[in-house]
Amino acid sequence: MSETGESGYQVLARKYRPATFADLVGQQAMVRTLKNAFAADRIAQAFVMTGIRGTGKTSTARIIAKGMNCVGPDGSGGPTTEPCGTCEHCVAIAEGRHVDVLEMDAASNTGVGDIRSQVLDSVAYAPTSARYKVYIIDEVHMLSTSAFNALLKTLEEPPAHVKFIFATTEIRKVPVTVLSRCQRFDLRRIEPEDMVAMLRRIADAEGGQITDDALALLVRASEGSARDATSLLDQALSQGVGETDAETVRAMLGLADRGRILDLFDMILKGDAAGALTELATQYADGADPVAILRDLAEVCHWVSVTKITPEAADDPTVPPDERDRGRAMAEALSMPILARMWQMLLKALEEVSAAPNAMMAAEMAIIRLTHLADLPTPGDLVRKLKDATPPPAGPGGGGGRAPAPAPGGAPVGHVAPPPSAPRGTPPGAGPVAALQVAPEEALARYASFDHVIELIRANREVTLLIEIERTLKLARYSPGRIEFQPTEDAAPDLAQRLGQRLQSWTGNRWAVSVVREGGGPTIEEARDSERRALEEAALAHPMVQAALAAFPKARIAEIRTPDQIAAEAAMEALPEVEDEWDPFEDE
Repeated sequence: MSETGESGYQVLARKYRPATFADLVGQQAMVRTLKNAFAADRIAQAFVMTGIRGTGKTSTARIIAKGMNCVGPDGSGGPTTEPCGTCEHCVAIAEGRHVDVLEMDAASNTGVGDIRSQVLDSVAYAPTSARYKVYIIDEVHMLSTSAFNALLKTLEEPPAHVKFIFATTEIRKVPVTVLSRCQRFDLRRIEPEDMVAMLRRIADAEGGQITDDALALLVRASEGSARDATSLLDQALSQGVGETDAETVRAMLGLADRGRILDLFDMILKGDAAGALTELATQYADGADPVAILRDLAEVCHWVSVTKITPEAADDPTVPPDERDRGRAMAEALSMPILARMWQMLLKALEEVSAAPNAMMAAEMAIIRLTHLADLPTPGDLVRKLKDATPPPAGPGGGGGRAPAPAPGGAPVGHVAPPPSAPRGTPPGAGPVAALQVAPEEALARYASFDHVIELIRANREVTLLIEIERTLKLARYSPGRIEFQPTEDAAPDLAQRLGQRLQSWTGNRWAVSVVREGGGPTIEEARDSERRALEEAALAHPMVQAALAAFPKARIAEIRTPDQIAAEAAMEALPEVEDEWDPFEDE
């Protein structure tokens, strides 16, 4: 059957399919490399072409096959990057009937049996009439693992008369063992300027009348694919007699007017819910798809955001001049937090509309949310509003709230001072159990308080020991090199011994760690709970917290962190890992 069909009409995507390297649009880097390789007679044994749909992968493979086998009009030519297109080989390859150029669709021939029957069984035989036997495998990533493995040896050491050309849209699915045996070419998305020029040439060649704005819409809808753009142009030129304008193309694609999308975007940002819903309904009545409207809004949001960062991004050839001016004005007027919030909400709205049983209803609800939430104050604005709503400080000196309560005994946070009476629950067997020889005070001067011991344990990442001390050790007396504590009922019997051994290992000095029956203060965990309660009371008394709770009645205090705690956590994260050292008392 002829590719033109019974009617004799050939679709534009096939009629204007690239036949030479000069016809390829937007792939100058690949063309330059291939031309140099052909000129130097350094033609690789295998090529792999990758890129999105419609950028010319299969067309490039056929052009390479023609260039390898072209003999010129007089039959005396050699491999060239400018095939004549008139010799028997060029004509047969272009029509897809050359016996030595074998095209295989890996999407429908995925197994090892297909590779064996269509490639491996015939690869050893010389070409029938051409210079090279060329195997073109389209969508090569669809081959099975076994098929790839069967192809590897032949691909690495093919006969001199065999060339392989692969095409794929999913290069990551092709095994590295295959890629390492091929020259790889990445076909780029076609730039809008090149695409518009290509469509204009085709339209003029076909005698079609179409406006530049309509071509810009087709290019934007094609997303960088030349085949998609050509197919859409074919459809647009078939819309009717006379010039095809942007309105006709917009109706064909189910798109809303870009200017009206900008109007809708403005209404949303102004919080005009009624106006935005009316505009949405009008566009829907005119044939626009609700999903397409939200996508256009997201596209405008992205375009304005990028324009705000890089103003030259507004100079998009697919956007009319008046819309570029509106985009620049929006970028100057809107802040990045508002644009970022709009982007996130539009992405969420697209998910909801795609899954909703009624797309229009879901789109209306999304627009309502956008009009109410797009202009929410930023966290900084909210803090300023809370400050404005804060009542004046009470009492002399402007102190509006109580200071955090100190730890028991006036000690700093983390230091445990003994209470006036000893708690009950002292375990039997109390007495000295660690080393008795105390190191000189000057050698342990850096550990002036028990807090320094705690920080030493934390710095050495002894998490288990740290938890035990915080929960089960009630400090009675402390001096550098000597610790006396009362254990809780849950304390391990060997806590004193292990603490003394670890401190000696870290400091190089002996520590006397002993257990007493009474006189211990609260544990660090108990003191921390008491401190937290005091901090919560102080926080609740703060005017700004009161204003926040008044504005958000269901809010609660989830966590309180002091500046000292934040600094300590940052210091801990910066500490390197410390390996365990040998402890002379470990085996005792």
